Amino acid sequence: MPAKARDLPDDLALPLVSGAEWWYWLGGRPALNLVNTLRERWRRQVETLASPRDLGTWLVHAELLPEPPRVTRALLDDARELREAIDLCVEAVVAGAAVPREAVGHIDGWLLDAGARPRLAIGGEGRPRLAERAPTDPARAAVAAIALDAARMLGIEEQARRVRICASESCSARFYDRSPAAQRRWCSMALCGNEAKARRHRARVRETA
Repeated sequence: MPAKARDLPDDLALPLVSGAEWWYWLGGRPALNLVNTLRERWRRQVETLASPRDLGTWLVHAELLPEPPRVTRALLDDARELREAIDLCVEAVVAGAAVPREAVGHIDGWLLDAGARPRLAIGGEGRPRLAERAPTDPARAAVAAIALDAARMLGIEEQARRVRICASESCSARFYDRSPAAQRRWCSMALCGNEAKARRHRARVRETA
């Protein structure tokens, strides 16, 4: 999975034909990486899941599928709706507010496709073997796995306490704080953290001058 993030240039032609170049992988878990496919939530709201093909490729980069699946326009729309339901819950959790009931219900609806589907088959030497059925729609199953990740993240208190929104004024990334003290402020210290330090330094220089 790519690890670095790139700022979107001011002259970026919108809407994007493909957003793969601008995917952001610092969320720390699948649900937040999906939320971060809508870049610059604080300004232009740049859609980087620009096409069904983008979604299929993104699922591979997110290590949810081994190869790009067939993705319909309807599934792309559904995935975007799931993304926004997750983000509504993230914003509420970070603010310490009640989560929207409709958003919770939307995530919950995906969990029906996220569970194991047991299958009894004949294994070696003709003996029965309990296995799992392959999903009829791998792409939908992968999106459902993201919903399950979101449900765990939001529904388990210890995990919910670690959900963050980057403190940078010019970043809207959501991330999962895995630090021991759970006190991270930036999605990336090397990116947004250093930028904030530089901004504070310039401000002190101006005040001194």
